[in-house]
Amino acid sequence: MPKRTTNLLSSPPIILAVGFVFLIIIGCCLLKLPLSTIKPVSWLEATFTATSAVTVTGLAVVDTANYTTFGQVVIATLIQFGGLGFMTFAVFAFISLQRKLNIASQKIAREAFAETSFGKITSTAKSVIGISLIVEFIGFVALTLFFIQEMPWSKAMYHGFFYTISAFNNAGFALSSDSLAPYVHHTGINITITFLIIIGGLGFIVIKDMIDNRSWTKISVNTKLVLVTTLILNLVAFFLFWLLEHNNPNTIGNYSFGNQLIASWFQAITPRTAGFNTIPIDQLTDASTLLTMFLMFIGGGSVSTASGIKIGTFVILILTTIAFIRQRDDVTVFERRIPDRLVRKSLALVSITVMLIFFSVFILSVVEANHALEDVLFEVVSALSTVGLSRGITPELSQTGEIVIMFMMFTGRVGPLTLAYLIAMPKSSRIHYPATNVLVG
Repeated sequence: MPKRTTNLLSSPPIILAVGFVFLIIIGCCLLKLPLSTIKPVSWLEATFTATSAVTVTGLAVVDTANYTTFGQVVIATLIQFGGLGFMTFAVFAFISLQRKLNIASQKIAREAFAETSFGKITSTAKSVIGISLIVEFIGFVALTLFFIQEMPWSKAMYHGFFYTISAFNNAGFALSSDSLAPYVHHTGINITITFLIIIGGLGFIVIKDMIDNRSWTKISVNTKLVLVTTLILNLVAFFLFWLLEHNNPNTIGNYSFGNQLIASWFQAITPRTAGFNTIPIDQLTDASTLLTMFLMFIGGGSVSTASGIKIGTFVILILTTIAFIRQRDDVTVFERRIPDRLVRKSLALVSITVMLIFFSVFILSVVEANHALEDVLFEVVSALSTVGLSRGITPELSQTGEIVIMFMMFTGRVGPLTLAYLIAMPKSSRIHYPATNVLVG
């Protein structure tokens, strides 16, 4: 086997991507079983659902209510493995068996956890599992107590279990076709779901750093950046949604002021990148639709259950632009310099993401000509950012359209840069060419 091919196949990002493919295949086979569905689904529909679950997206061509309890538990399990990452469970299993990871496995785990030190892999894996169990237990108890007010305790516990996993992993799968619309005015459920979404979207590294240090002066620059940006984005989106929708009778215009605030808060949080909705997405104003796509595009923190270009990438681009306008040589944040390598990586990530969106929208505009361009663009951004919000066209997609959306969901979960790694194997060069000028702007 050529050395180039061997290096490609042994690359940590590629192995992680293959791992997600393996989970999708298992999920597809389980969801195709007769005991998984009320009405039979095709292989493509089962694959789409499995892909959506593993990539924690939430888009569905088949209503989740069409799956039996067994099928829904399969979906929840795929969400959990996809959200936390199969490598987390693999490392945890090795720890439980008191075995050590070999060098190759350590490299894969280090890539999965975005760690620079081999020594931190074990502690990070333990933290991911521990944080997830604690947060999900809190969410499960809270949601069960809320649901039990209107349904039998067994059904309330099941709803609490499913929605906790779906929300914390930013998946957006719901047990009914209208998502969480029946609870648009329920303060407790809205607050609990958004709490789970926010915690899951911060990133495990951020949460671990906060637990370990417990002081603003001691936490890392990355943690500060994620916390501050998340707070700003959530509050600004919350205000803008209320401002743009409070007179819209098709969404929240007929609600009381208090209920308008609850609905606006939920809709501000869910695009990054959970996919639940309590109001009809296809009835949003054009401005709110654009704002939703912007939030989906950004996503959450790195090494989290969220996707998108990630908060760090977004902030680096903003800071790079500011540094260029002010004619500064260095890009800085919290009195620290951001390495040029990270600036180039951020630019590459955004460039690849934008190109993927363009080509996917172009293809869908051809094969889904019966749908408006706005709806197609929304669907593509939602899929690539693994959000799961839709303006209603997902069940109406053609087979080609479903394949395109599946590819976008998968790419969004493993990362556009991993796709680029597949296309062009990175290699360093010792050749330096003379500099030249190219007109820009």
